[in-house]
Amino acid sequence: MKGPFFRSGPCHGETFGCFHDNGKGSGEEGPFTLFLETTFMSINARPGLISQIRLLCHQFLLFTVWLSSFQNVEALHMPPGTSHISSTSELASPPTTGFFEPIEISPSVFPHFPFPGETFPPMYPSFPTTYNPVLTGRCPVNFSAISMLMEKTASDCCELLAAQVGNVICCPQVGSLLRVFQGFYSTSSDKLVLQNAVADDCFKDIISILSSRGANSSIPTICSIKSSNLTGGACPVKDITSFEKIVNTSKLLEACSTVDPLKECCRPICQPAIMEAALQISGMQSMINDNKDLIGGPTHIDTLNDCKGVVYSWLSRTLSFDAANTAFRILSACKVNKVCPLEFKQPSEVIKACRNVAAPSPSCCSSLNTYIAGIQKQMLITNRQAILCATVFGSMLQKGGVMTNVYELCDVDLKDFSLQANGQQGCLLRSLPADVVYDNSTGYSFICDLSDNIAAPWPLSSSMSSLSLCAPEMSLPALPTSQTLGNPGCRGAELDFLVPIFSFFVLCTLFY
Repeated sequence: MKGPFFRSGPCHGETFGCFHDNGKGSGEEGPFTLFLETTFMSINARPGLISQIRLLCHQFLLFTVWLSSFQNVEALHMPPGTSHISSTSELASPPTTGFFEPIEISPSVFPHFPFPGETFPPMYPSFPTTYNPVLTGRCPVNFSAISMLMEKTASDCCELLAAQVGNVICCPQVGSLLRVFQGFYSTSSDKLVLQNAVADDCFKDIISILSSRGANSSIPTICSIKSSNLTGGACPVKDITSFEKIVNTSKLLEACSTVDPLKECCRPICQPAIMEAALQISGMQSMINDNKDLIGGPTHIDTLNDCKGVVYSWLSRTLSFDAANTAFRILSACKVNKVCPLEFKQPSEVIKACRNVAAPSPSCCSSLNTYIAGIQKQMLITNRQAILCATVFGSMLQKGGVMTNVYELCDVDLKDFSLQANGQQGCLLRSLPADVVYDNSTGYSFICDLSDNIAAPWPLSSSMSSLSLCAPEMSLPALPTSQTLGNPGCRGAELDFLVPIFSFFVLCTLFY
């Protein structure tokens, strides 16, 4: 047998093999070699000692197996039955799934609810009831050509989850669908928009088809969309010929044909190109060049937004359905992740209980816990939105006189600002575009990010003007560790424990 501590050649010991010291070649007697040879010669002189060492090795290995069984049991601890936020500090715990990676929340497994005394979460599983839609018959479009996109949108806006994922998943996908549909419709004409009457009929058919595939029938209300989104509104340019005469379409296509999801939100390329094209076809670009005042009320803003819709229609007409949908979803994610979508009531009770605390306070943490429990019923948000929401709420508390970091005192995590999956663990969605996935056997599911306990950031001041998620040094908070015990982490502690055991095991094998 050869390895890092064995060599071929003449043996100096009788029964224990040949060693060399730390990789030295044959013929060099290092300290490790001399030590082992001396030890083995002493042991050979006392035969009874060998049997004693064998017995000791056997007992120690049994003890190691027995001890490791306790480690496995402790790693699978259940979360506390009460709300996550406590009045005393806790060490960060790994996800209860045992995997340090994003977890998949599948509502289809929720019937096996581990806490029978509590109510089921709003994501309780349901399989969609599909049926044949009733169409108006007045929308001259072959919907089967965009059936895959319709199915994706129906899944993202499924009946029970539409309201909870509306801001992050459902509404961005519905908006993308309408833009792709508008461009698809224009391929059979020289117009980039729909006439009002046709827009009404096609809009009804789209909602009817989505509902027939399991989507929430209240999508227009949830996402604040209407048929006029397909008409181009007040934009003065609506035909392809005029559009391509005014806009540098090569520049626009180069900027938006492939959108980088990691760079676009902080170093945008496609967004400015769309804005430039919208300004050009709206006639506002010339007003800007002439230094005229554009602050004239909502009229200019509405016209600019309508012209953006025309630009999106041209891109949808030019790109493939998948490429256009991917690009539009990324652009929507950039917009969504700039704002906290949660509604915060005035936290007067929290301010009263936490204004003068400087150490963990049961009354302060209880009041904070109650307030955040109400927030957790609103919707699922992304990890970036959670940072913004934690900052917004923290700023409200600071303006009320709470200057101590109560997030740290009461163990408030980023995931505490999102909807709680299974009533026990918060779920933060990824900041990148995500979809709700439907499977015939597991039902609806989606991916949660940041499943570990990431501490909520306490704002440096009550002003929101200095917050930026695009600064080079900005990153999501690291997993907190104990400051009192110096805990190296679960993986590090396990490695430190295994090294001496492995060393002892190797030496023990030499005596058999």
